[in-house]
Amino acid sequence: MLTASASAQRTAVTANKAQDNWYIGINAGAATPMNKFGDYGFFKGFAPSVGVRVGKNLTTVFGLALDANAYFESSEKSMLKRSTFIDAMNVDIVGTMNLSNFFAGYKGEPRTFEVIALLGGGYSRSFGKFNGESMKASGINGKAAIDLALNLGAAKAVQIYLEPAVFFGSLAPRWANPFKRETYVDGKKKFNGLFQLSAGINYKFGTSNGTHNYKVEELRDQAEIDGLNAQINQLRADGNSKDGQISANAREIADLKAKLAACEARPVQTVVKKDNKLQPTVIFRQGKSVIDKAQYASVEMIANYMKNHPEAKLDIKGYASIEGKADFNQKLSEKRAEAIKTALVKKYKIAADRISTEGKGATDKLSDELEFNRVVLFYDSAK
Repeated sequence: MLTASASAQRTAVTANKAQDNWYIGINAGAATPMNKFGDYGFFKGFAPSVGVRVGKNLTTVFGLALDANAYFESSEKSMLKRSTFIDAMNVDIVGTMNLSNFFAGYKGEPRTFEVIALLGGGYSRSFGKFNGESMKASGINGKAAIDLALNLGAAKAVQIYLEPAVFFGSLAPRWANPFKRETYVDGKKKFNGLFQLSAGINYKFGTSNGTHNYKVEELRDQAEIDGLNAQINQLRADGNSKDGQISANAREIADLKAKLAACEARPVQTVVKKDNKLQPTVIFRQGKSVIDKAQYASVEMIANYMKNHPEAKLDIKGYASIEGKADFNQKLSEKRAEAIKTALVKKYKIAADRISTEGKGATDKLSDELEFNRVVLFYDSAK
């Protein structure tokens, strides 16, 4: 039957955990005997009934439930005649089969209207009178029923139903054989059973899938699964590659740390900065600030140096010999430095902001020869 159910559904649903798909309910109705004993019989004697049901849906088709019913005396012509307040009771374990889902499949939630079959049995006990004698009979009974059910609410958590049911071997006189549907009374063959009609309501508890019922699984086709597996394998390969790279980086870091430690362990060395004076010089005639043609070779050397060293900053210092007045010599030294700068900027296209000039005035300290003090010297201030 389970195989037939799975075949009929053709739908995968969420797993059924132990705490899922339980329900509880109550019902009420009336029962009448299906045979005739004395002055009561089918539709000639009724007993009100109330019941409690606890159940679990094992699949979308099959389930199990525990039913407990009590029957009450209603009149002098009660079903079993008056003896106690409760005429009879029974407790049954029944299997349930959702015929709607079995034949039409489960679409993700219960239908509004469903037909459910119940079949099972259990223990029954009656407290009545027969021919003026108290009668207490107990035995094993069988139950067959159909629930015509309505599922209500947006979550379909509440179910109301109308249930016609037939019991065999229950609520019967003391001659009833609980294992047979028939018995003989006064030499006549009687049908030993009980018909009951009841209405009830069940509440279905919430499940681990977030609903109160089974939920359809979102299935993936094989091509999609293969694609996802390929992505997983690629990610694993990338992860392994990155692990190797991380290991290599760790080794490199360790090597660098070792080298750093070795450097820190070395004795401190004093570094003496080299003189930043450049070798070329430009010599001027006495009292003049005009560059002679012969001196442009030195100017061109300085220009090439500035082009080859874009980071260099040129500091031009002009000098004069000691002849003449000091203020004249000061201005002359400044003009000589500016003349060199102008030539570098205009003739050799050296950026002006890379060049600074300074007039140092008259001096006799650069050379013992008087004319060798009429010069411009060059310094790289970036060194």
